[in-house]
Amino acid sequence: MPNELKFDFFKINFDKLDPSQGKVLIAEPSLIDLNFKRSVVLLVEHNEDGVVGFVLNRMLNYNLSDLIPDFPSFDAKISLGGPVSPKSVHFIHTLGEIVPETNHIVDNLFWGGDFEYIKSLVIGKKIASNQILFFAGYSGWTKEQLGREISEGSWVVTKLDPIQILSGTEDLWLSTVQQLGKKFRAWTLYPEDPMSN
Repeated sequence: MPNELKFDFFKINFDKLDPSQGKVLIAEPSLIDLNFKRSVVLLVEHNEDGVVGFVLNRMLNYNLSDLIPDFPSFDAKISLGGPVSPKSVHFIHTLGEIVPETNHIVDNLFWGGDFEYIKSLVIGKKIASNQILFFAGYSGWTKEQLGREISEGSWVVTKLDPIQILSGTEDLWLSTVQQLGKKFRAWTLYPEDPMSN
């Protein structure tokens, strides 16, 4: 019987960041959970009560008015934010504290706020689609659960600027992994469907 290799092809030694509000999680390429396969997740809350995040790169082919019938016509991007409460709608934005009841995440990035106010900005054409990103559902963990998944190698923690976060592109995982540097090149070579090789 041949000896099994003890080497983990995807385990990479690098300066690790701790997860915190405003950081992003990059899924390890062999993560098979369909909710998080090749996902980039923005953490909007990280405290003793738990962790809340939104998957940034699971774009849905819907208009916001398909999800919210009375919402005005608006060329907004919508991502499947995660498996929790998939019928709920959330948003992040760079509009700042002019939006009532919003929560500051990091830098010029905010989470949620008065939805009617957002609608009024859309109606008044005072908001551009690159200033806001909507989500159907969200992702959630206990603090201990996420810590365990990171220590097991399911996620790498990094930072992205608000422009990248709000880009709403399917290829965000690949571009973010490339930003992590040469050590992560093996991740980009791993086939999306290993069974097809």
